[in-house]
This record gives sequence, structure tokens and C-alpha cells, in this order.
Amino acid sequence: MSTSTPPRLPGGTHPGRLTELLWQSVSAGDEHAATALVLRALEEGADPESVLLDVIGAVQGRVGEEWAANRITVAQEHAATAINERAVSALALHPSTRTPVTRGRITVACVDGEWHALPARLLGEVLKLRGWHVDYLGAQVPTPHLISHLHMTRADVVALSSSIAVRLPAAHAAITACQAVGVPVLVGGAAFGRQGRYATLLGADAWAPDARAAADRLAAGPLSRPQPGHQQIDDLPHLADQECTLVVRHRDALVRKVFTALEDAFPALRAYTDTQRDRTAEDLAHIVEFLATALYTGDDELFTEFVGWTARVLEARGVPAQSLPPALSLLARELGDFPRATRILRRGTEALSTDHSTAAGNTA
Repeated sequence: MSTSTPPRLPGGTHPGRLTELLWQSVSAGDEHAATALVLRALEEGADPESVLLDVIGAVQGRVGEEWAANRITVAQEHAATAINERAVSALALHPSTRTPVTRGRITVACVDGEWHALPARLLGEVLKLRGWHVDYLGAQVPTPHLISHLHMTRADVVALSSSIAVRLPAAHAAITACQAVGVPVLVGGAAFGRQGRYATLLGADAWAPDARAAADRLAAGPLSRPQPGHQQIDDLPHLADQECTLVVRHRDALVRKVFTALEDAFPALRAYTDTQRDRTAEDLAHIVEFLATALYTGDDELFTEFVGWTARVLEARGVPAQSLPPALSLLARELGDFPRATRILRRGTEALSTDHSTAAGNTA
């Protein structure tokens, strides 16, 4: 057995250099190299919070970008995420990260249906470093179980994470339920939009754009205890028109009808392989889900941003985005009696046309 001291990290513990080295290990699927790199950085004096956020967090962001650009597969994305999670676990067990509890107790969880747990895990570890007693519940926590946990632990605050906008209705239910038992809620994640606009809409007590900002907000002072008697409908009176409820209820039927009609409106679909047809049906289901979420929030932009992102992802995969406008048109025809839904779908089509014109102009 060798007792020699491992060589120091090339470039020292600078976050940028560590990020590049960690990306090399993660993209190669080398879990041992990734965890060894993180531990070595800590031993050489790297700040644990910076390693969590500026290194592991940055690499995870790059994983998402590489997937969207079709440079890595879904399987590779999952493998990379798993390695990053192992790296976080290795860091959490290192002696340099042991911090005595000097603050209150916080529950950190993902909303029901949200599987992207790493952002919440990073927040939980940062809060431990800042002296909080953290109960980390992980991905997809059903709201009734979350409330039971709060009753047992008497947490001072809940931090809820969500990355995908279609989870906003579930997030709203969780926020309202936590507040009903007297626990304030801080939210974060991409689902809550730019500047946390959906956090405000859904009545959260606070919002933070990232884990460091969330820890700073909590360090600035306790969140106010919520007032009892608040109801979800108080935040979103437009839901009284039932459009969102009906779209959700008939989602599967809508997808089937639009898919069948799309073969005539977009003849290229007839030549698709079984796999391509399955993917098209999945895309239609996502379109309906985001439409329902836009109806829930009353924000047309949520949908237009989604269809623009979908078009870019399809193009990166060599799939013609021209199938999207006819799909939106067919869906609007099925929802002709729903004025908000048809308006949102029309604006989605207009956004696609604008994006296409801009792209064509840039390549001229």
C-alpha cells in the first residue's frame, strides 16, 4: 500500500479549474475520479460551500445544457446527475463540513411530482454548513406526508424546490398547506420563473434564485408566520372559469384526437418510425400539460416560452419543428369553447413564427 501524498490539484482549488476537472470526470462516467477530486479539493482548503455551488452546481448546469443541445443522451444525463449526487454525499461526510447547529430547523423538499432533487440537496447541504438543522426529504414529496412531517418536527420554515413549471399547481397546494399549519415557505427553482414571479403569484413567503441567496435570505431574519384562513382560490380567482380543470381532465383524449388529426395536417408524420411517433405523442402530452399550467397561473408567457424551448430542442435533435404550429392549431380547434386556452395557443403559434423569422434572418 502506498503511503505517499497524492499530488496537489493542478491549478489549485480555483472553482473554475475544479469545475473543468469535475466535468471531465463526470462526462467520462468516472465516479471515483469525481469524488476523489472533491475530497482532494477540500483537503487542500477549498471552501465547501463554493465546491457545492460553484463547482458541482456549475457542472450540473452544464449537464442540462449538453442534454438540451443533444450532445449527451438522457441516459448519460442521468448517469452524470448520479455522479454529482455521489460527489455531494462525499463532501457532506468530510470532516471540514461538520458544522454545529446554531440556527433553527428547516425542512427541504421537492414538491410532489418533481424528480429533479439535486438543487434541493445542494440547498440542504449549504444550510447545514450555515448552522441549520436540516431535514432533507428528497424528490417528489406528497403534500400530506410533508404536512405530517411538519407536525412531528415543528420546523421553523420549509424550503420547497421545483424545476419544471408543470409542477406549479402541486407547489401551490404545498405552499398553502404548509402555511395552514403555521409554517412559512421559501421557494426556489426554475419552475418559479424569472425573478420568482410565480412564487409571488402562488403566495410563497419568500423566493430565492439559488441556494446561496436562499441561505442569505434565511440568515437575514425569520420569515413571518403566515396568517390562517388563506385558500388557494384567493391567489388565482381566474380559475373559477374551470378551463384548467377541464383541460387536465381531458388531457389524454385531447392528445389522441390531435395526434390522429396531425397525420393529415402534417403528412410527414405518416413516415415516422414507431419510436418517433411515440416521441411525438409525448411532446403533445407535454404541450397540453404546459397549456394547463399557463391556464392555472393565468400567464400566457409560460406557454410561449415552453413552445419556443421545445422547438429549439427538436431542431437540435434533427426533428422538424414545423410540426408544432399545426399541432397548436388542432389543439385550439378542439378547445374552441375555451377563450383563454385558444388565446394562449394562438400566442404560442405567433411566438414560433417570430422565432423562425428571427432565425432565418440570422442565417441569411
